[in-house]
Amino acid sequence: MTTQLPVAVLGAGPAGLAAAAHLTERGVPFVVFESGESVGASVQQWGHVRLFSPWRYNIDRAAQRLLTDDGWRPPEPATYPTGTDLVERYLMPLARLATIAPHVRLGHRVIGVTRQGVDKLRDDHRGHRPFIVTTEGPAGITRTPVRAVMDATGTWLSPNPIGAEGIPAVGEEYAARWIHYGIPDVLGVDRARYAGKRVAVVGAGHSAKHVVRDLSLLAEDVIDTTITWIVRRGGADNVFGDQADARLPERGKLGADAHRLVASGRVQLETGFRIERAVIGESGLELLSADGGKAGPFDEIVAATGFRPDFGFLREIRLDLDPWVESTRALAPLIDPNVHSCGSVPPHGAAELAHPEQGFYAIGAKSYGRAPNLLLATGYEQARSVVAELAGDHEAAGRVELVLPASGSACGVKNEPATQIAEFELATSACCG
Repeated sequence: MTTQLPVAVLGAGPAGLAAAAHLTERGVPFVVFESGESVGASVQQWGHVRLFSPWRYNIDRAAQRLLTDDGWRPPEPATYPTGTDLVERYLMPLARLATIAPHVRLGHRVIGVTRQGVDKLRDDHRGHRPFIVTTEGPAGITRTPVRAVMDATGTWLSPNPIGAEGIPAVGEEYAARWIHYGIPDVLGVDRARYAGKRVAVVGAGHSAKHVVRDLSLLAEDVIDTTITWIVRRGGADNVFGDQADARLPERGKLGADAHRLVASGRVQLETGFRIERAVIGESGLELLSADGGKAGPFDEIVAATGFRPDFGFLREIRLDLDPWVESTRALAPLIDPNVHSCGSVPPHGAAELAHPEQGFYAIGAKSYGRAPNLLLATGYEQARSVVAELAGDHEAAGRVELVLPASGSACGVKNEPATQIAEFELATSACCG
């Protein structure tokens, strides 16, 4: 029967392994598919970045219970982990647990999810048919029947372009060798690439501020390193954000540092520069805006422009996506970045994450579509609620166990202050994949 099959968890990042922990506690069989060669593979790509929140807020409760029972010694709760710390001191020990390790399949890239025997167009009792998860791995193509799917693949592998209109700027593809998408380790392994170079950082979020700050430290050692920060929207008024953030002081400090660097002239800020073209010239790469503006030439571009979900392998799944946020329609008005910041997103769970395809859910950064600023705690709460729903515990699925910083109110949790919130957007614009 379909109910005897495992639940498929796609992705072994923080949200995916939180789902595995909750499934373990409820005795629900599961299998985790991870495209990388280790758990937290995407997190490792920004392993040098330090989180805004201390350890005490970055660990899922079910995962902590399982780890503690196994004799795990938690990190000092008041210290701030890097991405690498998160993987090596939390995700890897969790994935090595005897109750989880046999069910994690590394190096398995999901290339398709469908219903057994039918395509998306056909009803034909599809709700009673198992899902088929098709993966490409060490043994070739594998098809695995499962009863439900929790997509925690995140968005890190699908960066946004530098073009201001949501598609690559003209010439961006040909300039790819000059562009790094994400957060390079400019003070570590990528130092030689940026030292003494003319560097442009494109983006308005915490990722961009992090890169700008690191480049400024590099410029202190290598005088010829120059930094231009290009913000494609608006003016300078809202670029730096809340520079005295009581909830996440390290996040506020990042904005304050960026403001100080711009004010001192060490970083040149260009706002309202909507990139239309990337032109390769004899003296470097130039960026052109739609109104005729020009920036550059540059030797290197860092595209800290955020990320978007990949729905390609879900083509045969019946999804109900909001047309612009690209989350579920029920979740979209709760997370729309035109209205909400991460702290003002109302609590939500399985009900808001459900798609027309019964038994399919996206959690973590994937669930937010193109909206940034997912709280790590929110991703864990999503995992808990969806697993409860799949286990048939509808009361637990509908109960929200999360404190959000905007209101400071708790649903299902007592005596927990609003500051006890972990933000996985960190300096990344990424998520809880």
